[in-house]
Order: sequence, then C-alpha cells, then structure tokens
Amino acid sequence: MSDFPQFDLPGQVALVTGAARGLGRAIALALANAGANVAIGLRDLHADAGLAAEIERLGRRVLPLQMDVARMDQIAASVNCVVRHFGRIDILVNNAGIAPENLAENVREEDFDNTLAVNLKGTFFTSQAVGRVMIEQQSGRIINMSSQAGFAALPTESVYCMTKAGIAHLTKCLAIEWGRYNITVNAVAPTFIRTPGTEQALADPEFRTDVITRVAALHRIGEPMDVAGAVVFLASPAASLITGHTLLIDGGWTAR
Repeated sequence: MSDFPQFDLPGQVALVTGAARGLGRAIALALANAGANVAIGLRDLHADAGLAAEIERLGRRVLPLQMDVARMDQIAASVNCVVRHFGRIDILVNNAGIAPENLAENVREEDFDNTLAVNLKGTFFTSQAVGRVMIEQQSGRIINMSSQAGFAALPTESVYCMTKAGIAHLTKCLAIEWGRYNITVNAVAPTFIRTPGTEQALADPEFRTDVITRVAALHRIGEPMDVAGAVVFLASPAASLITGHTLLIDGGWTAR
C-alpha cells in the first residue's frame, strides 16, 4: 500500500455532548490534541471548569454550548450554532448520559423517564440533527457512548443497562441507514472508569476490589484517556471501513 493509516484530525470539527467532566472532557481534549476544533455541549453553560481554555491552549478553536440533550430545543439550537460557527460538523460524540442506581423493584417512573430521555432519546435526536448535516456534507463520523453495562448485567442498574444495550443496537441501525452518505456510526462501551461519576463507588474498598478482579485481563481501573483514545481512532481516517461496531473497552471484563 502506498498510503499509511492516518490517525490525526487536522481541521475537523467535532461536537462532544456531556463534555463538562469525566469521559466527555477527556474526549474533547483528545480530539483537540489530534487536530480537531471542538464544540463542547454542556448541560450548564457555566460549568465547563476551564475546558474551553484548555482546548484553546492546544491551538484549536472551541465553541461552548448550552446543550441539555433531554431538551429538543437545545439540541436543535446547538447543532445550528455549530454549523453557523464552523460551517460543518465532521465528528459527533454522543457522550451525555446519566445512571441513577436503584433495585429494579424500587425504580421510580421519574428516574426511568429521565434516564431514557438523556441516554436514548438524547442520543437518537442529537444523531438525527447532526446526521442531517452530515448527509448534506456526504461525510461524517458518529461515535456513541454505550457501556459494558449493555453487555453484562449490573445489579441496581437495570434501566441504565437497558439504555446502553439500546445504544449499541441503535448504532447498527444508523450505520446501515447512513453508510450510503459516507457516514460511519460506531460506539464505545467502557467498563468502570475513574471519573467524578464513579468516584464514590470506587472509594468503597470492597467494590473497588471486585471491579479490579472482574477486569480479568488487566486488573486495573480504567482512565478517561483509555476511552478517549478509542474515540479518536474511530473518528480518524484509519477507521474508515469500520461502522456499526461497538468497541468494548473493559479490560477483559466481558471476556470471562
């Protein structure tokens, strides 16, 4: 072959939802480091905790957005704003998600509805809004956030597990529909990663030991950049023939 795989994203425009902290923050920074300009979707516009400044220090353009993906009006306004500001959207990372824990017999309708509104409805309609832009461009990369919870049952997280399994299958459906437009749609499915959202659970020595034991191959807690690296790969030209796939980033948890 005369051409080697390309992993950089020079001049690309990425939109990352749920970018304020944890995985979203790491993904936004990793995409910027790879050369992309980044629109950061924030449920609270004033809570970016310096992320925009960090992206600018990497020499990239950044656009903070008020974007609660449970609100259709904010999805539409944010996508329109990105297109007006940058002229296009090359990469979408559907990272926003919530995970209220409760035993199945105690789940409240409010928590059920909120989890589906953010995790499933938000992912679908953000993909739809950006997909329309990408269809017009005849190109694009969409990366959804599934979870090992979509492949392995986790006690007290039945609703969350259900939504993450749904995202994995939605990924296949959108990949088949939009492949004709040169749009790839993939997902990543992380294990427990060291983020503010998992800090309390991992502080429990018994729980932490159990997680490390179940990460059968590597026996360590994952870091946000472990996930961000996979997202950058799926967004890059090197992954141009990969679509409809969910990449497990679980240290071997589900290999058992």
